[in-house]
Amino acid sequence: MQYRVGQITEGTITGIQPYGAFVSLDDETTGLIHISEISDGFVRDVGHFVHLQDRVRVKIIDYDRQTHQARLSLKALHSTSFRKERGRGKTDRLPVMKIGFRSLEEKLDSWIREANKGEKL
Repeated sequence: MQYRVGQITEGTITGIQPYGAFVSLDDETTGLIHISEISDGFVRDVGHFVHLQDRVRVKIIDYDRQTHQARLSLKALHSTSFRKERGRGKTDRLPVMKIGFRSLEEKLDSWIREANKGEKL
């Protein structure tokens, strides 16, 4: 089968390495989902996202017709709404998230009391 860049297809995970996952697209064509193409977020372990013999939908991001090898992406199919918005020119900034230490501050005293109860002097 002939593949083209941008095509979405299915394959089977045939191998997992620290740097990515190998995929069999058909009897002649194999591909690699590099760790950077697994998810938009941080990927510590490829095995947390895919497993041997999983059927996966992937997007072809590069294809060598001579060797029948493809560079594949999972994250291109599962992009976040932020990426979609950015692609339409709606925003150039990261979403604003309000994160603070108030909840920690409220719990700290009770955590210290609880920890001290467990201490044996």
